[in-house]
Amino acid sequence: MCLGIPGKVVETYVEHDVRMGKVAFGGVTKRVCLEHVPEAREDDYVLVHVGFALSRIDAVEAGRVFELLEQMNQLDDLKDPEP
Repeated sequence: MCLGIPGKVVETYVEHDVRMGKVAFGGVTKRVCLEHVPEAREDDYVLVHVGFALSRIDAVEAGRVFELLEQMNQLDDLKDPEP
């Protein structure tokens, strides 16, 4: 099953002519390609799959999805590796 994880765009930038962003997922921030969602801006929520933002979603829906994934223990990939 492919899962899209909701995250909040905290910064946008261009890297090698590709629109990128820093996206926060419950305390963990990752680099994400924003090319498929050109309308995404800082403070927007996006649905991310394998490093690509696929769509914008509202904050309420993002919270619901994140909570459900947490209940299903599907957020392990977002955790920072322990030292």
